[in-house]
Amino acid sequence: MTRKIRLGAFLPGGGQHIAAWRHPDQPADGATSLAFHADLAREAERGLFDAYFLADGLAVAFGGGTEGGNAKVAGFEPVTLFAALAPLTKNLGFIATASTTYEEPYSTARKFASLDLISDGRAGWNVVTTATEAAARNFNLDRQLPHADRYKRAAEHVDVVKKLWDSFEDDVFIRDKETGVFYDTARVHHADHRGEHFKVRGPLNVSRSPQGHPVIVQAGQSEDGRGLAAATAEVIFTAHQRLDTAQEFYRDIKARARGLGRDPGHILIMPGVSPFVGRSESEAQEKYDCLTSLILEEDGIALIKGLTGGSLDLTGHDLDRPLPELEHTEGNQSRQMLIRQIADENGFTIRQLYQWVASARGHFTVVGTPAQIADTLQDWFENEGADGFNILPPWLPTGLTDFVDLVIPELQRRGLFRTEYEGRTLRENLGLPYPVNRHAAARAAVQAAE
Repeated sequence: MTRKIRLGAFLPGGGQHIAAWRHPDQPADGATSLAFHADLAREAERGLFDAYFLADGLAVAFGGGTEGGNAKVAGFEPVTLFAALAPLTKNLGFIATASTTYEEPYSTARKFASLDLISDGRAGWNVVTTATEAAARNFNLDRQLPHADRYKRAAEHVDVVKKLWDSFEDDVFIRDKETGVFYDTARVHHADHRGEHFKVRGPLNVSRSPQGHPVIVQAGQSEDGRGLAAATAEVIFTAHQRLDTAQEFYRDIKARARGLGRDPGHILIMPGVSPFVGRSESEAQEKYDCLTSLILEEDGIALIKGLTGGSLDLTGHDLDRPLPELEHTEGNQSRQMLIRQIADENGFTIRQLYQWVASARGHFTVVGTPAQIADTLQDWFENEGADGFNILPPWLPTGLTDFVDLVIPELQRRGLFRTEYEGRTLRENLGLPYPVNRHAAARAAVQAAE
């Protein structure tokens, strides 16, 4: 099959841009509207996107320092929401975020296996370690775990979840009414895991789906994050401002995966892109300027504080001065470095910095015509910068519709994007292999050696 661009759609109901909810086209209550999320899912499927992606937080995001700004104060838990949206679609995948720091592997495995069955094989798990003090205080801790400890726990957590997903082999269910045999007990397996962080007996009480198990997604860019991604991820969301840094990340991850005995082609790297699409350059710029004009100063300050680890409070600072030095924190370290890089390389003042990252928080913002945006995506795709992209429409639904109506046809005209879905599961559409059950594989290997 000819290599094609893969596309995720990151569609929080409150929009991406921190001022999106103030835009005339954006429903002010979109974050808590099931009907609006259903419309977004149908629109993404009309555009032949691979998956609908949602991030998640485990604490109230006060002050507008995340996607959608103040609209993210309250919203849906992603797996629950996607269970409601899956029956409304046929091909669109659903990638939900869940934390390895504050969830137990059995619960994680169970809810994602359930979503995978409900969606008939279209679920994905975005593995995160959750980096906020506010979340820690909601889960019986006074402070969040150190960065390195979170990633050690995450690696073991993913290992346990995958063992649990292999509890049932594909042909376990006989369901013979004549004999009364419902399942083959020899094809149900315990996890029997005992590790540094978890002790899990198993088996999981949810069976496998048509895609074997959910697609594993990860987004860390720190050294620990890269190690986890190379070892476990099948799709990697990443943030870059330039092709050269995207290439370094792409080549590094593929090399690490190869060194671990994995096929690099089975790991899809998808940088985030926030597109402002116009039929002319001036129209695209007008859309960007419109949203920029809606940013409140206090929300811009909150955004910078959140992206730099929560310790940098710029209240009272001259916003037309450069960004001051950042204090090291245990928060999202790769994003802290990226924000510093954006400020320094562009010579941005504090105000210019929050205006630039307001749409995508460090992901690549592109303002231009369909051809110009397609040029950028094609350049990254054809030059080891990306296998696809996670699209972050600045406001909804218009930002998504603009991309579907204007950019998708341009990508299709160039032969870079599908004109119909290739399969019915998320794995099939992403071109990822079916995961063979470890117990079935071990038995086959023994039989072949006899």
